[in-house]
Amino acid sequence: MKQLICLISIYCCYFVSGVPVFCQEQAKQEKAVSPTPKVEKYWFVMIKTGPRQDLDSASKTKLFEGHMANMKRLYEEGILKVAGPFGKNELNWRGIFIFDCKTKEEAEEITSTDPAVKAGLFVVDIVPWYTEPSGNFIHGKPAKPNN
Repeated sequence: MKQLICLISIYCCYFVSGVPVFCQEQAKQEKAVSPTPKVEKYWFVMIKTGPRQDLDSASKTKLFEGHMANMKRLYEEGILKVAGPFGKNELNWRGIFIFDCKTKEEAEEITSTDPAVKAGLFVVDIVPWYTEPSGNFIHGKPAKPNN
């Protein structure tokens, strides 16, 4: 449709003024306004309640401390781009991670470094997830790691 409008405009411009300026300017504006985003693959990790819910509170506290330390390490290494818990729900969803890594096998290896996953307190589902690498999703280590 845009091509038809441009052709009609060009014809009219030539016919009326001899200069097809409208379509050239419109094409320049469209290129400037709507660049094609670069979309890349990341790994979405759904963290769910695991089978080992029979642990005492001291054991769970120690596992959560390890879980948090592991997340900090992964963030500082530039692997963990997003992490966060869910509120109470009937789906057994506990939280999410989004990893910047190449393969599902690599994402599985990364999640196996989490003490709470190792202990069975959590289980995970891992699927590819796509976005433009900007903001939190810029590849590599963060410019200013959390302290």
